[in-house]
Amino acid sequence: MKPFRVVVVGCGGMANRWIEYAMERRDVEIAALCDIRREVAEAKANQFHLQCPTFTDVEEAITRTEANLVFDVTIPETHAQVVTTALRLGCHVMGEKPLATSLPEAEMVIQTARACGRTYAVMQNRRYNRNIRALRELIANGTIGQVGMVCADFFLGPHFGGFRDDMDSPLIVDMAIHTFDQARFLTGADAVSVYCHEFNPPGSWYKGNAAAICIFEMSDGSVFCYRGSWCAEGAPTSWEASWRITGSRGTAIWDGHTAPYADVIRPSTPAAFLRATEHVEAEFTWPGREGHAGCLDEMFAALQEGRAAETDCHDNFKSIAMVFAALESAKSGKKVPCAGLL
Repeated sequence: MKPFRVVVVGCGGMANRWIEYAMERRDVEIAALCDIRREVAEAKANQFHLQCPTFTDVEEAITRTEANLVFDVTIPETHAQVVTTALRLGCHVMGEKPLATSLPEAEMVIQTARACGRTYAVMQNRRYNRNIRALRELIANGTIGQVGMVCADFFLGPHFGGFRDDMDSPLIVDMAIHTFDQARFLTGADAVSVYCHEFNPPGSWYKGNAAAICIFEMSDGSVFCYRGSWCAEGAPTSWEASWRITGSRGTAIWDGHTAPYADVIRPSTPAAFLRATEHVEAEFTWPGREGHAGCLDEMFAALQEGRAAETDCHDNFKSIAMVFAALESAKSGKKVPCAGLL
Protein backbone atom coordinates (compact mmCIF):
# COMPACT_ATOMS: atom_id res chain seq x y z
CA MET A 1 0.00 0.00 0.00
CA LYS A 2 1.29 3.45 -0.86
CA PRO A 3 2.16 5.49 2.27
CA PHE A 4 0.22 8.62 1.24
CA ARG A 5 -3.50 8.33 0.52
CA VAL A 6 -4.58 11.77 -0.67
CA VAL A 7 -7.95 13.46 -0.82
CA VAL A 8 -7.88 16.44 -3.19
CA VAL A 9 -10.37 19.04 -1.93
CA GLY A 10 -11.34 21.67 -4.49
CA CYS A 11 -11.40 20.60 -8.13
CA GLY A 12 -11.05 23.87 -10.00
CA GLY A 13 -8.27 24.75 -12.41
CA MET A 14 -5.56 25.03 -9.74
CA ALA A 15 -6.16 21.40 -8.75
CA ASN A 16 -4.57 20.31 -12.04
CA ARG A 17 -1.05 21.09 -10.80
CA TRP A 18 -1.58 19.22 -7.56
CA ILE A 19 -3.08 16.16 -9.23
CA GLU A 20 -0.36 16.06 -11.89
CA TYR A 21 2.26 16.20 -9.16
CA ALA A 22 0.61 13.42 -7.13
CA MET A 23 0.41 11.19 -10.19
CA GLU A 24 4.18 11.55 -10.68
CA ARG A 25 4.97 10.08 -7.25
CA ARG A 26 5.09 6.35 -6.61
CA ASP A 27 4.40 6.86 -2.92
CA VAL A 28 1.11 8.73 -3.46
CA GLU A 29 -2.34 7.37 -4.24
CA ILE A 30 -5.21 9.74 -4.99
CA ALA A 31 -7.89 8.22 -2.77
CA ALA A 32 -10.68 10.67 -3.61
CA LEU A 33 -11.66 13.96 -5.17
CA CYS A 34 -13.94 16.32 -3.26
CA ASP A 35 -15.78 19.45 -4.37
CA ILE A 36 -19.00 21.15 -3.25
CA ARG A 37 -20.23 20.42 -6.77
CA ARG A 38 -19.99 16.69 -7.39
CA GLU A 39 -20.13 17.14 -11.15
CA VAL A 40 -16.93 19.20 -10.98
CA ALA A 41 -15.15 16.46 -9.03
CA GLU A 42 -16.40 13.83 -11.47
CA ALA A 43 -15.23 15.89 -14.44
CA LYS A 44 -11.78 16.20 -12.85
CA ALA A 45 -11.63 12.44 -12.29
CA ASN A 46 -12.51 11.87 -15.96
CA GLN A 47 -9.96 14.44 -17.07
CA PHE A 48 -7.14 12.53 -15.38
CA HIS A 49 -8.62 9.04 -15.91
CA LEU A 50 -8.80 8.48 -12.14
CA GLN A 51 -10.78 5.52 -10.80
CA CYS A 52 -11.31 7.09 -7.38
CA PRO A 53 -14.61 8.02 -5.70
CA THR A 54 -15.87 11.60 -5.59
CA PHE A 55 -17.47 13.40 -2.65
CA THR A 56 -19.05 16.73 -1.72
CA ASP A 57 -18.18 16.48 1.99
CA VAL A 58 -14.59 16.58 3.27
CA GLU A 59 -15.20 14.55 6.40
CA GLU A 60 -16.97 11.79 4.48
CA ALA A 61 -14.22 11.71 1.86
CA ILE A 62 -11.52 11.25 4.50
CA THR A 63 -13.32 8.69 6.65
CA ARG A 64 -14.63 6.61 3.74
CA THR A 65 -11.22 6.36 2.08
CA GLU A 66 -9.00 6.21 5.21
CA ALA A 67 -6.92 9.02 3.78
CA ASN A 68 -3.89 10.34 5.68
CA LEU A 69 -3.13 13.45 3.61
CA VAL A 70 -5.29 16.24 2.22
CA PHE A 71 -4.53 18.67 -0.59
CA ASP A 72 -6.56 21.84 0.08
CA VAL A 73 -7.06 23.61 -3.23
CA THR A 74 -10.27 25.42 -2.28
CA ILE A 75 -10.98 29.17 -2.28
CA PRO A 76 -9.35 31.16 0.57
CA GLU A 77 -12.57 31.55 2.58
CA THR A 78 -12.87 27.79 3.12
CA HIS A 79 -9.25 27.03 4.01
CA ALA A 80 -9.69 27.15 7.78
CA GLN A 81 -12.71 24.82 7.74
CA VAL A 82 -11.16 22.30 5.34
CA VAL A 83 -7.78 22.26 7.08
CA THR A 84 -9.07 21.93 10.66
CA THR A 85 -11.48 19.17 9.62
CA ALA A 86 -8.65 17.24 8.01
CA LEU A 87 -6.28 17.77 10.93
CA ARG A 88 -8.85 16.57 13.47
CA LEU A 89 -9.41 13.43 11.40
CA GLY A 90 -5.71 12.62 11.61
CA CYS A 91 -4.55 13.90 8.22
CA HIS A 92 -1.57 16.02 7.38
CA VAL A 93 -2.48 18.91 5.09
CA MET A 94 -0.77 20.65 2.19
CA GLY A 95 -2.67 23.59 0.79
CA GLU A 96 -2.76 26.64 -1.39
CA LYS A 97 -2.13 30.01 0.21
CA PRO A 98 -3.33 31.89 2.16
CA LEU A 99 -3.06 30.05 5.46
CA ALA A 100 -6.35 31.71 6.48
CA THR A 101 -8.33 34.87 5.77
CA SER A 102 -8.21 36.39 9.27
CA LEU A 103 -5.87 36.48 12.25
CA PRO A 104 -8.22 34.50 14.55
CA GLU A 105 -8.65 31.84 11.86
CA ALA A 106 -4.88 31.58 11.37
CA GLU A 107 -4.28 31.21 15.10
CA MET A 108 -7.03 28.58 15.35
CA VAL A 109 -5.60 26.56 12.47
CA ILE A 110 -2.11 26.55 13.99
CA GLN A 111 -3.43 25.59 17.43
CA THR A 112 -5.38 22.73 15.82
CA ALA A 113 -2.30 21.43 14.01
CA ARG A 114 -0.33 21.53 17.25
CA ALA A 115 -3.08 19.83 19.28
CA CYS A 116 -3.58 17.10 16.69
CA GLY A 117 0.12 16.41 16.20
CA ARG A 118 -0.23 16.89 12.45
CA THR A 119 1.40 19.26 9.98
CA TYR A 120 -0.05 21.89 7.71
CA ALA A 121 2.25 23.26 5.01
CA VAL A 122 1.27 26.22 2.83
CA MET A 123 2.09 26.65 -0.86
CA GLN A 124 4.59 29.47 -1.33
CA ASN A 125 5.77 28.47 -4.78
CA ARG A 126 7.61 31.74 -5.42
CA ARG A 127 10.33 30.75 -2.97
CA TYR A 128 11.14 27.89 -5.33
CA ASN A 129 12.89 29.69 -8.14
CA ARG A 130 16.54 29.34 -9.11
CA ASN A 131 17.01 33.10 -9.34
CA ILE A 132 15.57 33.95 -5.92
CA ARG A 133 17.62 31.14 -4.39
CA ALA A 134 20.76 32.61 -5.95
CA LEU A 135 19.81 36.10 -4.75
CA ARG A 136 19.29 34.78 -1.24
CA GLU A 137 22.76 33.21 -1.25
CA LEU A 138 24.27 36.44 -2.57
CA ILE A 139 22.81 38.26 0.44
CA ALA A 140 23.52 35.51 2.98
CA ASN A 141 27.18 35.39 1.92
CA GLY A 142 27.60 39.03 2.90
CA THR A 143 28.27 40.19 -0.65
CA ILE A 144 26.45 43.50 -0.11
CA GLY A 145 27.20 43.68 3.62
CA GLN A 146 24.48 44.32 6.19
CA VAL A 147 21.07 44.73 4.57
CA GLY A 148 19.55 48.16 5.15
CA MET A 149 16.69 48.47 2.67
CA VAL A 150 14.64 46.05 0.60
CA CYS A 151 12.47 47.38 -2.23
CA ALA A 152 9.99 45.31 -4.24
CA ASP A 153 7.85 46.61 -7.10
CA PHE A 154 4.91 44.56 -8.39
CA PHE A 155 2.89 46.03 -11.27
CA LEU A 156 0.61 43.83 -13.37
CA GLY A 157 -2.89 44.05 -14.83
CA PRO A 158 -4.45 40.56 -14.88
CA HIS A 159 -8.15 40.24 -15.71
CA PHE A 160 -9.03 37.18 -13.65
CA GLY A 161 -12.77 37.51 -13.35
CA GLY A 162 -14.37 35.51 -10.56
CA PHE A 163 -13.91 35.99 -6.82
CA ARG A 164 -10.84 38.26 -6.99
CA ASP A 165 -12.82 40.99 -8.76
CA ASP A 166 -15.19 41.20 -5.79
CA MET A 167 -12.65 41.07 -2.95
CA ASP A 168 -12.20 44.10 -0.68
CA SER A 169 -8.39 43.88 -0.86
CA PRO A 170 -7.50 41.64 -3.81
CA LEU A 171 -3.85 42.66 -4.09
CA ILE A 172 -2.86 42.48 -0.43
CA VAL A 173 -4.93 39.43 0.50
CA ASP A 174 -4.49 37.28 -2.59
CA MET A 175 -1.10 38.26 -4.03
CA ALA A 176 1.05 40.42 -1.75
CA ILE A 177 1.52 37.44 0.59
CA HIS A 178 3.93 36.06 -2.03
CA THR A 179 6.12 39.17 -2.07
CA PHE A 180 5.94 39.58 1.71
CA ASP A 181 7.02 35.97 2.12
CA GLN A 182 9.82 36.45 -0.40
CA ALA A 183 11.14 39.43 1.59
CA ARG A 184 11.31 37.28 4.74
CA PHE A 185 12.92 34.47 2.76
CA LEU A 186 15.57 36.74 1.25
CA THR A 187 16.59 38.53 4.44
CA GLY A 188 15.86 35.97 7.16
CA ALA A 189 14.12 38.78 9.04
CA ASP A 190 10.52 39.15 10.25
CA ALA A 191 8.27 42.20 10.20
CA VAL A 192 8.10 44.38 13.33
CA SER A 193 5.69 47.09 12.15
CA VAL A 194 4.00 48.36 8.98
CA TYR A 195 2.43 51.49 7.53
CA CYS A 196 0.18 50.72 4.57
CA HIS A 197 -1.76 52.95 2.19
CA GLU A 198 -4.24 50.92 0.14
CA PHE A 199 -6.30 52.38 -2.73
CA ASN A 200 -8.07 51.61 -6.01
CA PRO A 201 -6.56 53.51 -8.96
CA PRO A 202 -8.56 55.01 -11.85
CA GLY A 203 -9.43 52.43 -14.48
CA SER A 204 -9.42 49.55 -12.03
CA TRP A 205 -11.84 46.71 -12.79
CA TYR A 206 -11.69 45.44 -9.20
CA LYS A 207 -14.40 46.36 -6.71
CA GLY A 208 -11.89 46.56 -3.86
CA ASN A 209 -8.49 48.18 -3.47
CA ALA A 210 -6.13 46.80 -6.11
CA ALA A 211 -3.03 48.84 -5.23
CA ALA A 212 -0.96 49.47 -2.11
CA ILE A 213 2.25 50.93 -0.75
CA CYS A 214 3.62 49.30 2.42
CA ILE A 215 6.60 50.19 4.59
CA PHE A 216 7.70 47.42 6.94
CA GLU A 217 10.27 47.75 9.70
CA MET A 218 12.06 44.41 9.97
CA SER A 219 13.58 42.56 12.92
CA ASP A 220 17.14 43.00 11.61
CA GLY A 221 16.78 46.80 11.54
CA SER A 222 16.18 46.97 7.80
CA VAL A 223 13.18 48.51 6.02
CA PHE A 224 11.11 46.66 3.41
CA CYS A 225 9.18 48.86 0.99
CA TYR A 226 6.48 47.27 -1.17
CA ARG A 227 4.79 49.04 -4.07
CA GLY A 228 2.17 47.08 -5.93
CA SER A 229 -0.81 47.22 -8.26
CA TRP A 230 -2.98 44.56 -9.86
CA CYS A 231 -4.57 46.98 -12.30
CA ALA A 232 -1.38 48.41 -13.84
CA GLU A 233 -1.47 47.77 -17.58
CA GLY A 234 1.67 48.41 -19.57
CA ALA A 235 5.33 47.95 -18.68
CA PRO A 236 4.62 44.96 -16.41
CA THR A 237 7.01 43.66 -13.81
CA SER A 238 7.60 39.97 -13.29
CA TRP A 239 5.15 38.00 -11.16
CA GLU A 240 8.20 37.57 -8.92
CA ALA A 241 8.36 41.40 -8.51
CA SER A 242 11.36 43.59 -9.24
CA TRP A 243 13.87 43.80 -6.37
CA ARG A 244 16.55 46.24 -5.17
CA ILE A 245 18.30 45.36 -1.92
CA THR A 246 20.85 47.82 -0.55
CA GLY A 247 23.45 46.96 2.04
CA SER A 248 26.47 48.46 3.76
CA ARG A 249 28.82 47.34 0.95
CA GLY A 250 26.64 47.58 -2.15
CA THR A 251 23.37 46.73 -3.88
CA ALA A 252 21.77 43.52 -5.16
CA ILE A 253 19.38 43.65 -8.12
CA TRP A 254 16.86 41.16 -9.46
CA ASP A 255 14.27 42.08 -12.09
CA GLY A 256 12.29 38.91 -11.43
CA HIS A 257 13.17 37.50 -14.86
CA THR A 258 16.93 37.29 -15.37
CA ALA A 259 19.82 36.32 -13.12
CA PRO A 260 20.37 38.51 -10.04
CA TYR A 261 23.63 40.36 -9.53
CA ALA A 262 25.29 42.82 -7.17
CA ASP A 263 27.28 46.01 -7.53
CA VAL A 264 29.66 46.26 -4.57
CA ILE A 265 32.29 48.73 -3.44
CA ARG A 266 35.71 47.75 -4.72
CA PRO A 267 38.11 46.65 -1.98
CA SER A 268 40.51 49.37 -0.83
CA THR A 269 38.63 52.02 -2.77
CA PRO A 270 39.73 55.48 -1.53
CA ALA A 271 37.18 57.95 -0.26
CA ALA A 272 35.39 59.74 -3.09
CA PHE A 273 32.16 61.53 -3.89
CA LEU A 274 30.93 58.37 -5.65
CA ARG A 275 33.03 55.31 -4.91
CA ALA A 276 33.87 52.81 -7.64
CA THR A 277 31.97 49.52 -7.65
CA GLU A 278 32.42 46.14 -9.25
CA HIS A 279 29.88 43.75 -10.72
CA VAL A 280 29.33 40.42 -8.96
CA GLU A 281 27.35 37.63 -10.60
CA ALA A 282 25.19 35.40 -8.44
CA GLU A 283 26.15 31.74 -8.18
CA PHE A 284 23.58 29.06 -8.93
CA THR A 285 23.94 26.09 -6.60
CA TRP A 286 20.35 25.20 -5.68
CA PRO A 287 19.50 21.73 -7.05
CA GLY A 288 15.73 21.80 -6.55
CA ARG A 289 12.81 22.08 -8.92
CA GLU A 290 10.92 25.32 -9.44
CA GLY A 291 7.38 26.44 -8.69
CA HIS A 292 4.72 24.16 -7.26
CA ALA A 293 6.82 21.06 -7.84
CA GLY A 294 9.71 22.46 -5.81
CA CYS A 295 7.49 23.46 -2.91
CA LEU A 296 5.67 20.11 -2.92
CA ASP A 297 9.01 18.27 -3.06
CA GLU A 298 10.00 20.08 0.13
CA MET A 299 6.65 19.37 1.81
CA PHE A 300 6.88 15.64 1.14
CA ALA A 301 10.56 15.52 2.14
CA ALA A 302 9.65 17.15 5.45
CA LEU A 303 6.94 14.56 6.10
CA GLN A 304 9.29 11.70 5.31
CA GLU A 305 12.07 13.15 7.47
CA GLY A 306 9.78 14.00 10.40
CA ARG A 307 10.53 17.73 10.39
CA ALA A 308 8.67 20.96 9.73
CA ALA A 309 8.51 22.01 6.10
CA GLU A 310 10.07 25.29 5.05
CA THR A 311 6.56 26.70 4.58
CA ASP A 312 5.00 25.00 7.61
CA CYS A 313 2.05 26.94 9.02
CA HIS A 314 4.02 28.04 12.09
CA ASP A 315 6.55 29.84 9.89
CA ASN A 316 4.05 30.93 7.26
CA PHE A 317 2.04 32.65 9.99
CA LYS A 318 4.82 35.25 10.10
CA SER A 319 4.15 36.04 6.43
CA ILE A 320 0.36 36.08 6.60
CA ALA A 321 0.58 38.24 9.74
CA MET A 322 2.23 40.89 7.54
CA VAL A 323 -0.93 40.84 5.40
CA PHE A 324 -3.25 41.25 8.39
CA ALA A 325 -1.13 44.06 9.83
CA ALA A 326 -1.04 45.85 6.47
CA LEU A 327 -4.84 45.66 6.23
CA GLU A 328 -5.19 47.01 9.76
CA SER A 329 -2.84 49.87 8.98
CA ALA A 330 -4.70 50.71 5.77
CA LYS A 331 -7.98 50.92 7.68
CA SER A 332 -6.61 52.95 10.57
CA GLY A 333 -4.24 55.16 8.61
CA LYS A 334 -1.57 54.50 11.24
CA LYS A 335 1.60 52.46 11.66
CA VAL A 336 0.70 49.09 13.18
CA PRO A 337 3.04 46.86 15.21
CA CYS A 338 3.47 43.34 13.86
CA ALA A 339 5.23 41.88 16.91
CA GLY A 340 1.93 41.27 18.72
CA LEU A 341 0.64 39.41 15.71
CA LEU A 342 3.57 37.04 15.73
